Amino acid sequence: MNWLDRGIASVAPTWAARRAQSRSILAAYEAAQSTKLRRQRTSNESGNGAVMMAGGRLRDQARWLDENHDLARGVLNTLVNGAVGATGIGIEPAPRNNGKGDINDDLKWALLKAYREWSQNPEVTGQFDAAGMDRLMCRSWLRDGEAFGQHVIGTWDTAPHLTSIPYSVEMLEADFVPLDMTEPPRVYQGVEINAWQRPVGYHVYKTHPRDILSYTDSSTKRIPAERMIHLKLADRIGQLRGVSIFASGLGRLEDIKDYEDSERVAAKIAANFAAMIRKGDPGMYDPGRADEDRTMPMRPGMIFDDLRPGESVEMIDTKRPNTMLVEFRKGQLRALSAGTGASYSSVARDYDGSYSSQRQELVENWVAYSALAQAFIAQVKVKQYRQFVEAVRLSGKVKIPRSVDLATIYDALYIPPQMPWIDPRKEVEAYALMEDRTYMSGPEIVRRFGGQPNDVIDTQERWLADKKAAGIELPNEKLSNEPNPVTE
Repeated sequence: MNWLDRGIASVAPTWAARRAQSRSILAAYEAAQSTKLRRQRTSNESGNGAVMMAGGRLRDQARWLDENHDLARGVLNTLVNGAVGATGIGIEPAPRNNGKGDINDDLKWALLKAYREWSQNPEVTGQFDAAGMDRLMCRSWLRDGEAFGQHVIGTWDTAPHLTSIPYSVEMLEADFVPLDMTEPPRVYQGVEINAWQRPVGYHVYKTHPRDILSYTDSSTKRIPAERMIHLKLADRIGQLRGVSIFASGLGRLEDIKDYEDSERVAAKIAANFAAMIRKGDPGMYDPGRADEDRTMPMRPGMIFDDLRPGESVEMIDTKRPNTMLVEFRKGQLRALSAGTGASYSSVARDYDGSYSSQRQELVENWVAYSALAQAFIAQVKVKQYRQFVEAVRLSGKVKIPRSVDLATIYDALYIPPQMPWIDPRKEVEAYALMEDRTYMSGPEIVRRFGGQPNDVIDTQERWLADKKAAGIELPNEKLSNEPNPVTE
């Protein structure tokens, strides 16, 4: 302990202890030591503090890139396609009977019929079906870091439902819940919490704060948490608001755009320079002759026959396009894809490689897509379906049989997008073998590809019956004598 530490210890023992602790850490871990060759960057803010300082700005930058940068749109499109797919998250009700716990088919089909009706107009504006709503909320969630939705239940004169089910969803952008509304000890960033940090209410603008209609109205309303959907990307424990998936890649995206823009401008400028006349030896020119301005109008197949002794025509070498542009772009896109979880091949539209390499990339990326899908299901679809079942039950749209276990009426199978086929024949043979070896069932395989097992069976039975009635040879009869590549 030097004289400075002894002096600090005499007047501020706690400070001196912290200095000694920090010194021991630096001595133990080389990475904690700052050197001339390594600049240390640290973050000691809480999750909520970091979002408060930069969350809104990150969201605005991500939106600008989505609007103006094709690569950002490509990343978002890839992630949305992987998380919710083209048709949204599928739902198969699974209410069970008392006793054996088997599926009650009557209630299942009644709920499924009502859900299919509701899914045509599930939100208050009537502009999107369930698939469109899923994709839009997923896109807002990934780009902005979060998205909100309000459950509108019951009869409302000002917001009539567009189906016979008295339930709709009002989609809300992240701007509707103010980041700058903090009223300790219970309201932080527009979210009201209890002593256990559990959200109990949301303070929501009545109109979009940046809409022209809201310039004269900045008032908010409190919506209970049980009536709100809050879909967010959280990286920290205790984080109340979400952060854009582009948070760590915004700088890289902007650099790619700036570099590509500069290369395009340079190539355009270079294209305006055609050629130049290189002069010969000065001794070859007549000093008494004035050298007039000379131009060469360039056109395809032209012959220029006006060169003087010692002159030559040379094209200007502009080094454009830059030969390293493609490799630089590839490297940056691979890093961006790694940070966002998107597939590089899908973002860059670069499909060079063998079946094995493409399959490996697809499998690895599909883990990230599945994680996003499960988060979307847990935060959105489960809550939506629960409110839907409650609405059809209380309104009398669907009757609950006495034989059904009431604890299971909200149960359902949620079907996210499944990994697509690269080689259909190999995939079909693999699934057939798995079913033959009892690793998977037929209904599981059908659900893997977004279908309803009962719908597939009914459709197949009707199709085979129609073909048989028409005298067309059935597939089973046609292939009965052909070898089975799976079992033989």
